Amino acid sequence: MKKIIIALDGHAGCGKSTTAKAVAKALDYIFIDTGAMYRAVTYHFLSNEVDFSDPTEVDKALASISLKFVMNPESGIGEIHVNNVNVEPFIRNMDITSRVSDVASIKAVRVFNVAEQQKMGEEKGIVMDGRDIGTVVFPEAELKVFMTADVTVRAKRRLKEMEAKGVATNLEDVEADIRNRDHLDSTRKESPLKKADDAIVVDTSALTIEQQVESILKLAKKKIDA
Repeated sequence: MKKIIIALDGHAGCGKSTTAKAVAKALDYIFIDTGAMYRAVTYHFLSNEVDFSDPTEVDKALASISLKFVMNPESGIGEIHVNNVNVEPFIRNMDITSRVSDVASIKAVRVFNVAEQQKMGEEKGIVMDGRDIGTVVFPEAELKVFMTADVTVRAKRRLKEMEAKGVATNLEDVEADIRNRDHLDSTRKESPLKKADDAIVVDTSALTIEQQVESILKLAKKKIDA
């Protein structure tokens, strides 16, 4: 069976990662969580007190980083490791969330991560979600989807996820953070969030995760069978 690259881009809190994981599992593809890669770099920078505004410090820090996804045998999901240390449990809190857009806007960081992502996709058969997958990382992807949803809906979803993980916050703070992320992601100089010309828009405001997955699987199977 032909293998393709599926690029899922879109706003924060649209369910991209959850949907991408399920689509990958259904197709027996590899899921690449690019957001986790940027969060992992952010975690490394903060843990090592790297000055984001100093290009020399940033370059030195990136030169010391090794990123890879390691399959968790219990969940069946790949988890991000930095220098062979699993940082997945530490990258979803508000401290990382509030700084990840700053780190992702640094050209050197994006060049580093894009190169890593392109290596991961050389043999196809992957589902990758992020902000610039269809426009920068894999402009040749066979299927490009741009996911969006109402900001309040997204904030409620994110709050529920965080509460389930025991992270203390509130709807107002989460919504404010998402609005800020949208602004930063869409206006940054390096690889801003935007829909690829040939991407298919999927508004998830009124869709369950199951419905999101089903709609993208239908699109994918059309491309695979073409």
